[in-house]
Amino acid sequence: MKMWSGRFRQPLDPVFEEWQRSFPFDQKLLLYELAASSAHAHALREAAILSVEEYGQVVAGLEQIARRAGQEPGFFNDPEAEDIHHFVEKQLVGLIGETGKKLHTGRSRNEQIATDLRLFVRANIDALRSMVAGLLEVLVARAEECKTMVMPAYTHFQRAEPVLVAHWLMAYFQMFARDLERLNDCRRRVNECPLGSGAITGAPLALDRELMGRQLEFDRPTANSMDATSDRDFAIEFVNTLSLLAVHLSRWAEEFILFSTTEHGFVQLPEAYSTGSSAMPQKKNPDALELIRSKAARIIGNQVALTTAMKGLPLAYNKDMQEMQEPLFEAAATARYCLEIATGFMRCVKFDERRMRTACNTGFMNALAAATYLAQRGVPFREAHEIVAQAVQKCLEKGCELADLPLEDLQTFSPKFDPGVYQSLSPDSVVGCHDVFGGTSPRWVQQALSQARQKVTALQRTNGDFS
Repeated sequence: MKMWSGRFRQPLDPVFEEWQRSFPFDQKLLLYELAASSAHAHALREAAILSVEEYGQVVAGLEQIARRAGQEPGFFNDPEAEDIHHFVEKQLVGLIGETGKKLHTGRSRNEQIATDLRLFVRANIDALRSMVAGLLEVLVARAEECKTMVMPAYTHFQRAEPVLVAHWLMAYFQMFARDLERLNDCRRRVNECPLGSGAITGAPLALDRELMGRQLEFDRPTANSMDATSDRDFAIEFVNTLSLLAVHLSRWAEEFILFSTTEHGFVQLPEAYSTGSSAMPQKKNPDALELIRSKAARIIGNQVALTTAMKGLPLAYNKDMQEMQEPLFEAAATARYCLEIATGFMRCVKFDERRMRTACNTGFMNALAAATYLAQRGVPFREAHEIVAQAVQKCLEKGCELADLPLEDLQTFSPKFDPGVYQSLSPDSVVGCHDVFGGTSPRWVQQALSQARQKVTALQRTNGDFS
């Protein structure tokens, strides 16, 4: 029997009946549904709707359902269950009899699903916070290992200037740290309890909403019953946060894919995260990174689906909201997998220091340093820029780098050049001249690493909570 079938005289069309069921996917909310049902039962006991004995039977029944779900293969094989709420009620009545039918007193599936989804999002935020903190720790550890290792930095994907490898890795640290902050911020808004909101106007009984919220470790009850049962901002905000996290993971994956190519050769792909070719025996393909890059599109697509589903809905609950569950579930699961794979890859990947340093000696990546050298000797920078550009053109004609151009040639462009210029053109000197907070000079990078290490240590104590 359906939870709503009393006023109906004809059965549902069988195709529609199967099509409108959410149980095949919302069964993953079972533990949250059981927790919310236990809290509601507690409030019913306090309101004298359930006796102490009945309350004990309900709680014991809910606990037995949880045990059976973890132990019995095929436990969820119920072709009649419309959704997770219907399934739990059927199971409870089957275990404890008529008392199980009292549990729905004073509540609606509208508030139940709103509560279950908040619990789901909160739990996934907590899991993801821990995983992002783990990735941050690995990034810091690998950056600390790199010490004085240099590599080319790029703009427009053209070689620009040398940079410390640690500085490059710490750029991703900053991205993922912002993702962690967004998860923490999202969690604060998620952590409100809709129980007691009823179908739309509030519970028809004087239930203790504070009591139910405390039992589920929510910070507070939701403030408006109409908003509570129709609000999915928390789900959209969560997946928005995941979409930015996915963008950062995709950018990270893209660079490692590029830098692992023969043309670059800056990193060596770990075999544990690579695959081969069925046709070409020599191939080692960055499949893990490519999948992370493509999975980002799925998360972004889910974010669009959630936002679009809500854009035209009147208050309060509408069946359209059922379609928000699968994108939410998939986005959370995909983000977790991507983080796990990215962290494992980052632990294993090897850097080719020689190849990266060699690359820093070509492509005129010391041109800005040469212009700065002139500017420090009184030449206006705009003129210094033009002088060095002319020197680069001379090098192109001669087939050499700036450091190889004889001093007499340099001095034809400016008498301000002297023998000291060559020392300023080495990759280490170029890196060192960016001696500002946030720059790539060794002393500032070391300070950034120290601060990052302190932050990671604090995160490990607080499960990824910055606050």
